[in-house]
Amino acid sequence: MCGRFTLSITPEQLASLFELDAAPLLAPRYNIAPTQPVGFVRFDAAAESRVWHLAHWGLIPSWSKDPSLGAKMINARGETVDEKPSFRTAFKRRRCLVPASGFYEWKQEGSGKIPYFISPAPGKPLPLFAFAGLWETWTGPDGGQLDSCTIITTDANELMAELHIRMPVILAPADFAEWLGTGRDATALDQARLRHLIRPFPAEQMQAWPVSTYVNRPGNEGSRCIERAI
Repeated sequence: MCGRFTLSITPEQLASLFELDAAPLLAPRYNIAPTQPVGFVRFDAAAESRVWHLAHWGLIPSWSKDPSLGAKMINARGETVDEKPSFRTAFKRRRCLVPASGFYEWKQEGSGKIPYFISPAPGKPLPLFAFAGLWETWTGPDGGQLDSCTIITTDANELMAELHIRMPVILAPADFAEWLGTGRDATALDQARLRHLIRPFPAEQMQAWPVSTYVNRPGNEGSRCIERAI
């Protein structure tokens, strides 16, 4: 799964890496947690370009009567994302990329869990990860709207298997355009190709190290969260 991540690059770097027309307002975050605002990149059909968008982390289906449902939908299983009622429409029409400098996973050791920070290995194509995500707009009884998103997961690769059985789907730059699409409804053939992108990221392009339990509390922030534990 993916339940906590970081984003600590400059707005200019992010705009360049994801081909945005403008650099977004962005501050370093080292402990992004579920139900908090997160940023993602999507294709805006009206503007015919990629845009930066903020949303609640935890997808709220448009048909939901209760927005609290989103707290249970921070992740979507890649194996069934095109079938589950909560995600299938967003998979067809509202895909996005969630940038992350790294993410955390907790490894069971004895009677406790040790947090690990996972980030791109040095010298790899991108200085950050691009998680495959979905987004949705929920309209409340009063007509107010709330955008939300989820991160798709898949089986763990060799590195992640030491920590957890699941991991976020991470896309390579060559796959960005296909995943984001053009904003129009995807065809069945398009969806078949998209499913091919839902796979474990190469383990050799990642690194991991243990960090302190300081990161366990969502309210804790700063680079201390990713410091290697002695």
